[in-house]
Amino acid sequence: MNVLTDELENSGIAGGPPQRPRRRRRGKAAQESADRGILSPSDWRRRRTRWTNRTLHIVLLVVLFIVGLGPLLWLAKSAITPTVDTLRTPMALFPHGADWSIVSTAWSTVHIDVQFVNTIWVAAGSWTCQIVVATTAGYALSVLRPKYGNVIYGLVLGTLFVPAVVLLVPLYLTILNPPLIGTSLINTFWAVWLPAGANAFNVVLVKRFFDNLPREVFEAARTDGAGPFRLFWSIVLPMSKPILGVVSVFAIIAAWKDYLWPMLVLQDPAIQPLSVRLPNLQQAIELDVYLAALAISTLIPIALFLVFQGLFLRSAGLGGAVKG
Repeated sequence: MNVLTDELENSGIAGGPPQRPRRRRRGKAAQESADRGILSPSDWRRRRTRWTNRTLHIVLLVVLFIVGLGPLLWLAKSAITPTVDTLRTPMALFPHGADWSIVSTAWSTVHIDVQFVNTIWVAAGSWTCQIVVATTAGYALSVLRPKYGNVIYGLVLGTLFVPAVVLLVPLYLTILNPPLIGTSLINTFWAVWLPAGANAFNVVLVKRFFDNLPREVFEAARTDGAGPFRLFWSIVLPMSKPILGVVSVFAIIAAWKDYLWPMLVLQDPAIQPLSVRLPNLQQAIELDVYLAALAISTLIPIALFLVFQGLFLRSAGLGGAVKG
């Protein structure tokens, strides 16, 4: 009888409060189990384990620093080092001093300023086309939902399985003789901008993000008299800043480093970007001048990243863009 009474009191049925100390002990144990990592608190109290773990962290940080910044630092060093010193002792630190005139020679010979402006135009136009196509197509497939939307979405998904190399010849022929225009787009920035807009991956990415937006907001806007354009411009786009940042990062990086397609359609050296012009000049200029030109061209994206690093780091995660 006493055993039954104790069980009822512990469970709270007999009017007595449940034993809270037991719950507290259980909650504290669960919290300690959740906070425990590879090394337990008792392991951290050991001096040998603590110093070994900190040493491994320092070594890993140094390795990441060398692997990540080592090539950039070597390029910066080689940009002001004569060719003879770079070839004889590539890892030496200015064996015969630094020659800053190499940078000015590279600037005046390669015309980095002109190629940089061309690269900006290519990246800006490609970004604009990709943003416009991805947002409007994703909005139509996700929010407007036309009758044959699933068929169109399936065709868009099917293009992701087609290798890009297979499309080079038909795409080049289309740019050479575009329909309804009658004028070739070769040696114009439109030859790079328009194909960049036809990016199925961005359409799928934006469509998946729009699928997770609250439908109640759309219904409320329609009730207040908002049309499709007003709904897209005033409701959907302000709620889509994360996915717009992701698409922007992908578009700018892809346009900045693209080489094959701009080389095919931008044959005039006066309008070629840095990614095309610099490799073409490799055989015509000295190694030190070429390395100085490469160093100057890398300063621009590094500066852009430092200025907009907050946007890049916030937009790099795809978890919030493709959840659900």
